[in-house]
Amino acid sequence: MRRKQLGVSLIGLLVVCAILIAVVMLGLKLTPSYIEFFSIKKAVVALGEESRNGESVANIRKNFDNRATIDAIDSVTGKDLEITKDGSDVVITASYRKEIPLVANVGIYINFVASSKP
Repeated sequence: MRRKQLGVSLIGLLVVCAILIAVVMLGLKLTPSYIEFFSIKKAVVALGEESRNGESVANIRKNFDNRATIDAIDSVTGKDLEITKDGSDVVITASYRKEIPLVANVGIYINFVASSKP
């Protein structure tokens, strides 16, 4: 009596490896954009907390540019910030769109929005 052999075929292994490689490559392409977004969000939240002392809009933009230089933020500048008042609080919002090229003419667009008020 012969037992049926169990295991993964070569074709199955290649398909799983191809899918795994595609997912890893996508993750490697998207990770820098998300790291930059979290840096922007951290800077915007910190500026929102600091601006409770009644800082001017120009000073807030200058402080963001200083933080952007330190944190290597390239997608947003101080001019791109939307600064509004909500009662006695200052709300700072940075919204931008990032295009991430994948393969040839295929890419991904991601809309990021970071606000100092949750």
